[in-house]
Amino acid sequence: MSFLYPRLLAEQAKPLYDEYRDLTVTELSQRVAVTHESAVYVATGGDRIPPARLKELRESVLDLAKQAGFPEESDRASNAEFDLKLAALLHSQMGMVPAEAASRDVWVFLALALMPDVAIWRYPNPPRDRVLGTDLTRHVFGRLWWRAQLVRSPEESDPYHALRILGEAAFDQIYARRTALGGSPHLVRAILRVWNELDLSGLNDRETLRDFLKRLLRLAPFVLFDGVEEAPLDNELRAVAQESIDAQRGAPSSTRDAVAPAHTPDSASPSSTLRARGVEAAQEAEPTSRAAVRRFTSVEICAGAGGQALGLEAAGFEPVALLDSKADACFTLDLNRPGWDIICIDVAQFQPTERPEVMGIDLLSGGLPRVKSLAAAARDEDFAERRVLRAAVDLACKIRPRAILFENLPDLVESPEFESDRVWIGAELEQSGFRWSWKVLNAGDFGVPQNRRSGFLVALQTPYFSGFSWPVPSGAPTPTVGEVLGPSMASRGWPGAGAWAMNANRAAPALVGGSDRRGGADLGPTGSKKAWASLGVNGNSLGDEPPGEDFPLDGQPKLTIEQTAMIQSFPSDWAFSGGKTSRYRQVGHAMPPPLATAVGRSIAVALRG
Repeated sequence: MSFLYPRLLAEQAKPLYDEYRDLTVTELSQRVAVTHESAVYVATGGDRIPPARLKELRESVLDLAKQAGFPEESDRASNAEFDLKLAALLHSQMGMVPAEAASRDVWVFLALALMPDVAIWRYPNPPRDRVLGTDLTRHVFGRLWWRAQLVRSPEESDPYHALRILGEAAFDQIYARRTALGGSPHLVRAILRVWNELDLSGLNDRETLRDFLKRLLRLAPFVLFDGVEEAPLDNELRAVAQESIDAQRGAPSSTRDAVAPAHTPDSASPSSTLRARGVEAAQEAEPTSRAAVRRFTSVEICAGAGGQALGLEAAGFEPVALLDSKADACFTLDLNRPGWDIICIDVAQFQPTERPEVMGIDLLSGGLPRVKSLAAAARDEDFAERRVLRAAVDLACKIRPRAILFENLPDLVESPEFESDRVWIGAELEQSGFRWSWKVLNAGDFGVPQNRRSGFLVALQTPYFSGFSWPVPSGAPTPTVGEVLGPSMASRGWPGAGAWAMNANRAAPALVGGSDRRGGADLGPTGSKKAWASLGVNGNSLGDEPPGEDFPLDGQPKLTIEQTAMIQSFPSDWAFSGGKTSRYRQVGHAMPPPLATAVGRSIAVALRG
């Protein structure tokens, strides 16, 4: 039987957090409760957990805590052992399905109502994410349940034995920071099996694991890991792990065929399962032999929140370096892809001679600041944006990549006011051996739920240019706002969500707000807000969470940052750093990843020649 747990919503949780974080463990033990007047339930399937079961759960957790020294201070080793035992206990005793465990509000109730003393004993004066679940992968209890969920092997005598294979920091690399891999229990268990049998003598375990996961990430766009059976998947991972070990020891990289044990006839190679997630039809047109699927190198300038880099990654481009001048954008990139080399610098100040690895890369890409024509530019800020455009072209001529991809406003491609810019750019590129093409593409033609037109410049060195052609729209209907945001709008029990989704039956207008010159976090000027209002959205500002049970049936909800990211087609687990305005600017400025993937694939085809 699965249970539904009480949920403590953010509005009620934040005051408790502010109050509790400074109390002693003894004082918190007096605040323990199995109910809360503001707690709610959401029907994800199952029965409401009885108070007696909550008491039993608390007593079991408390017994483990006392073994680790509760209520006195505990040392690192005791904390690590407590976490291991608690992960198995929570997963085995809570009777919770993943849909329920995905709600941060469930874990907030456990941390602030049922077990506040244990939570704050484990993390004294805790940061918000440890208690409020703003990042579930760091929640004092939630992270442990999910860890156990990923490693559990029910056929074994100790289903949770794999929890002991990696420590907290190492597991965090797989789960919290490598969500493209950590979202698959099948793959995580294979990683742990293979890792446990490796000979890592003389190596830095953390750096070797980091390299191993980076290599798996390069395969992720092409291999449907969940579709590969256990034995061949383990063989494949052993080969990848051996490459990492060889790299760490400075040995020549061994080939997969030499390292992997021979496949038996009934254990097909994972190469036969190559698929790019969400783009099966496009991938099937490319070679299915991994030997024929080459990964390319790239440098991304004005990288922002990583929308373009993320899309290009799926198209086969591995960034050597990513540049952005804004700290929050750099933090966002590091939060989601800690293996990427992120340089927080103005592109005009970047000296490629100091980073020889960027010379001669396959692709230089960037979503450049939205420039105004020389005739319209009137402020210092306008000329600063033009300076970035010129610096980008100058950088391309210095490092001489095989291909260039720059994205900007459609006017840079179409408007007569920008004719002099196009002529100057063409002349500079021609002197460096490039041929080029301009094009305006609409993200809505490539699976993005948004009517968003972008201008592109693609340039390739002359031998490759003849193989390039612009991507063709998929022909599939553009997803609607209701289709994309409907489940999110219903996630907190709003009874009007169904009717709202039916009304929001069109693509979104282009998200605006990436410019630093605009005010706070809202959905743009008057015209944009009217377009959003016709879809049932209040665009005057952004909300903190989706509408709840008491939101008016015919009300107009505000979009959250996470929902605007969904409109841009970011993955649901892509996190953004900074305050609300900064995070929204990162989303609004981004290129939708599927559009970047489409253009990137066309460039990759040309480079393969």
